[in-house]
Amino acid sequence: MQAYQVRLEGFEGPMDLLMHLIEKNKIDIYDIPIAVLTEQYLAYLDRFREFNIEIASSFLVMAATLLQIKSRMMLPKAPKEDADAEEEDPRKELVERILEYRKFKQVSAELSTMHATQEQFVGREPMDLPVHHLPPGNLSIRQLVEAFHTVLKVKEELHIPEALVTHEHWSIQGQIEKILSQLDRSGGRMRFADAFETGTRDELIMTFLALLELLKLRAIRAAQPHPFAPIELVVRTDADAADLGEVREQAERDSLAERGGEKTGSDC
Repeated sequence: MQAYQVRLEGFEGPMDLLMHLIEKNKIDIYDIPIAVLTEQYLAYLDRFREFNIEIASSFLVMAATLLQIKSRMMLPKAPKEDADAEEEDPRKELVERILEYRKFKQVSAELSTMHATQEQFVGREPMDLPVHHLPPGNLSIRQLVEAFHTVLKVKEELHIPEALVTHEHWSIQGQIEKILSQLDRSGGRMRFADAFETGTRDELIMTFLALLELLKLRAIRAAQPHPFAPIELVVRTDADAADLGEVREQAERDSLAERGGEKTGSDC
């Protein structure tokens, strides 16, 4: 037959009842007045006449143990000269059991508190956090400037040499063409850092200005696939996207006009 547990007025067993009596009467566990404890224990059992027989047996066994300890303590002690060794305290075994029970009860209470706290939370597997780009789908200018400073710092650590022979002139229009050509070769998407792979400091700055111009014209957008991922440049294909053909033509016209002005100025 399957056993089941019945509590006796909230006590889970005889040790629980003993702990209740000890704490209620503020008894020193290491110096238990066994007569008083036994009387109070038996008084509790007398209050309850109807309870499960299987559970009652454990309480009755403890009652018998207390009575045995009480009777042993009432026996006259043997004269010291006749005793071969110091007589062991009859309460020692009971005290050790009570201390062990108290330890487990404290651990049980702590685990119960931890369980009550933990059950208020629901765990789940790690998941990618969705990233919504700022309107109109680009990262902020501050984030792009910080990314550009990071690129420049890396380039400066590589000691990019300055032009030593002739001064090279870089234009926004020319760099726009360069960025769009890179995007064509990479399928309309490339990393932000790839736009600044080579070049002098002046060229890198002009490339960044060209990049800002393309963002302003809504020809591309700067985005991050997920948090802390490298920034990517992507050709825009939404309804508000600029026509790349028109952007290229305008950049080419501006570039030719700028070169014409330089040539006229040099002929003067």
